[in-house]
Amino acid sequence: MTEPIQPNEKPGAEAPQSPEEREAAMFANEADALAQAQAELATLKAKSGELADQFLRAKAEAENARRRADEEISKSRKFAVESFADSLLPVMDSLETGLAHKDATPEQIREGAEATLRQLKSALERNKVIAIDPAPGDKFDPHQHQAISVVPLAPGVQQEPNSVVTVLQKGYLIAERVLRPALVTVAAPQ
Repeated sequence: MTEPIQPNEKPGAEAPQSPEEREAAMFANEADALAQAQAELATLKAKSGELADQFLRAKAEAENARRRADEEISKSRKFAVESFADSLLPVMDSLETGLAHKDATPEQIREGAEATLRQLKSALERNKVIAIDPAPGDKFDPHQHQAISVVPLAPGVQQEPNSVVTVLQKGYLIAERVLRPALVTVAAPQ
């Protein structure tokens, strides 16, 4: 025999649960939620550990790169003049050879000095040391020239004011940076 359907019940619906059954269902749901949360926590802990390991490896790699760069900089500073010194060795050899000739004539000494000067200029140019040697009439450049005096121009001399009259001492650039400015006299304004 079939039980009659109660007015508030829908056909096919389960019968009302007892408080114990509801409590057991609630504990089961909480247990499922707890198991799911624990699984998520374990996954997140694993991912966190993995990220921490990656961070430590990246940090160590950055530290190693910084250390290697510091060593390279130290070596560069220590041996920066190696190429320059190597370029000057032939100049030194030429000077020593010239001084070894005791009975050289003044002409031979002059020729040897000129050859040695050419070697020195070549060595400086190879190492990017370039002379600053302005011609008379060139515009005075305070970045490359140092004015020793301002001189009035002789009558009849046509030269712009504030231009180089004479070079007292050449200046030098090293890789486009002024090593020593050229010492010059400058034309006075008229």
